[in-house]
Amino acid sequence: MSKLKSGAAEALHDVLRDGLTLAVGGFGLSGIPADLIDAVRESGVKDLTVVSNNMGVDGKGLGILIEAGQVRKVIASYVGENRLFAEQYLAGVLEVEFTPQGTLAERLRAGGAGIPAFYTKTGVGTLVAKGKPHEVFDGETYVQERAILADVALVHAHTADTDGNLVYRHAARNFNPVVATAGAVTVAEAEVIVEPGSLDPNHIVTPGVYVQHLVRAGNRVKDIEQRTVRPRADRISPELVTN
Repeated sequence: MSKLKSGAAEALHDVLRDGLTLAVGGFGLSGIPADLIDAVRESGVKDLTVVSNNMGVDGKGLGILIEAGQVRKVIASYVGENRLFAEQYLAGVLEVEFTPQGTLAERLRAGGAGIPAFYTKTGVGTLVAKGKPHEVFDGETYVQERAILADVALVHAHTADTDGNLVYRHAARNFNPVVATAGAVTVAEAEVIVEPGSLDPNHIVTPGVYVQHLVRAGNRVKDIEQRTVRPRADRISPELVTN
């Protein structure tokens, strides 16, 4: 049966509730499920715990949920690029659980793989490890990190079939695959949607078994937090070019 819904609001209508844990793919504004995030904002759900690498920027991405006052706690690796997020954290309005970026990815992967906890050297001897179990393996000290299993996961893919098999594109792949497996219910948006059997199995990153609902992503401008460029080679002065 097709998992394709008419839109983000329909896909999330019976999924969202106050107080749930929401894992969201993307890295900054790259590969974020923007239509699904908009639908979360429009739903009005509140007291959310949001798991994401970071919270977008002011007025864009997950930043709109911060502005709407819908977020109670954030589990993330990075506060930068979002001034309101930083202000609310420093003011004690938002509870923030900082997690090293690689550890966050592994916590999500572990949640999707049914692994309740794992040990890592990252964070040992820092505030990240405070209050967590430690063990010594082969003479090295490791800290225990718990897996993350979200109530709902939101991801963005470039291409999907109606069975929910997902293919990502370039850097937009980032956190989306691990987020997709870490949700009790996963909702995906995709820019291109094809019929089952149209995708090369070797290109599928997230199997459809992990995806419960699918929507077509709207045609929108893909924002970039900070656009940086380098001079074109044909515009560089010859004296600046070295062999």
